[in-house]
Amino acid sequence: MRRRTILMATIVLLLGGGPAAAELSLPAGFTMQVYVTGQGFDATSARGARGIPSVATLAFDPSGTLYLARTGRRYAAVNEEMDDRWAIFRIPLGGARLTPGTERSFLYGPPLPNAQVGAVRGVHETFVTTFDRERRIGVLYRLRDGRAELFAGGTPERGAAPLLRQPEGAVVDSGGNFYIADREQGAVVRLGPAGALLDARFVSVPRPRVLAIDDRDRLWIGSDGPAESPLQRGPGEIWMLAPGGTPEVLLKGPVPAGMSVSPSGHLFVADRQGTQIFALSAEGKRVEFARFTDGDAPRSLLFAPTTPDTQRAGIAGSLFVVTITGGAFPVNEIIRITGPFDRLFK
Repeated sequence: MRRRTILMATIVLLLGGGPAAAELSLPAGFTMQVYVTGQGFDATSARGARGIPSVATLAFDPSGTLYLARTGRRYAAVNEEMDDRWAIFRIPLGGARLTPGTERSFLYGPPLPNAQVGAVRGVHETFVTTFDRERRIGVLYRLRDGRAELFAGGTPERGAAPLLRQPEGAVVDSGGNFYIADREQGAVVRLGPAGALLDARFVSVPRPRVLAIDDRDRLWIGSDGPAESPLQRGPGEIWMLAPGGTPEVLLKGPVPAGMSVSPSGHLFVADRQGTQIFALSAEGKRVEFARFTDGDAPRSLLFAPTTPDTQRAGIAGSLFVVTITGGAFPVNEIIRITGPFDRLFK
């Protein structure tokens, strides 16, 4: 068995300032930096944790712009509860440091309820899922030039059932088709490139939440199982469906809070309850990758795409992780991890 050397890596702030307090174990050859952070958003002044308002989903466009969706409710620096309608963050190539005074310049699109950023198509189309908890109706919006357009779902015609009820993760395949994890309906919904319904139950999975897709159009599905959220322990499930195949369960146990496929075709999973990131092959082989310490945990993750812009910037193929530091849930940081990801399964 190949021996793996583990090191303790201290995060270094990319945009200036001192090192963050968080540490995590990584295989030898990997390094990390803070890519997005902030100050002044933690309501607990005694704690004064660094970070931006909590986010749980992220997406890149081909230019290297990073989109982040805030989680539902959050607490402002003045310790008052704010409404759960928020615009998403748009972070330029190179990262950012936000403050309450500069936050507005990073907001993109209109305020949306319970928004989760998912699929990106081209440079100008970002797709966001939302849902109304009381009406049990969900929507897939397309954001273009800061404007939101209803792409699928919404209030159905009288007497008809809603297409989407609680849409969460969203991905797009090489043909432009969309896959939406509808947690309440226990299904992955498949839509055509223009938003037309192709299959209301493309895959039936108990309580699906997060999705990932690779360059071979293999669809990976993360299910909560009986857990109410990634805050709770499972058992969750990770499924995979290859084109023309049948869905199969690759792993039971962890509740995936986020998933993304590496350039070498392996699934990386943020296990919030397990305070770790692990990788999974298409054959179901699991390899431990990173373990968080001191109350830190991963919330979501995503590999940057390989495009001319991201290659010039040096971030192509890097892994970006939303982190909770020291149990400070109202604020998060995004770190960038680089290294030989393709060697983990050799």
